[in-house]
Amino acid sequence: MGLSDKIGNKAEELGGKAKEAAGEATGDEQLAGEGRADQAKAALKDGVEKVKDVVGDVVDNVAKHLKK
Repeated sequence: MGLSDKIGNKAEELGGKAKEAAGEATGDEQLAGEGRADQAKAALKDGVEKVKDVVGDVVDNVAKHLKK
């Protein structure tokens, strides 16, 4: 996962936490829900990036073994 992806995902997660907290503090359930959704989206993106990293590593290892 690239650094810019990590930063973007973390920013989205933190923004979601802020929205959720603001929504809960003001009684705005829609805003709180949007915050939770933003956090879930960031977590999903982070998971996808991790899977891509693992798949890339596997492909690299297979390629190394095929060259032998």
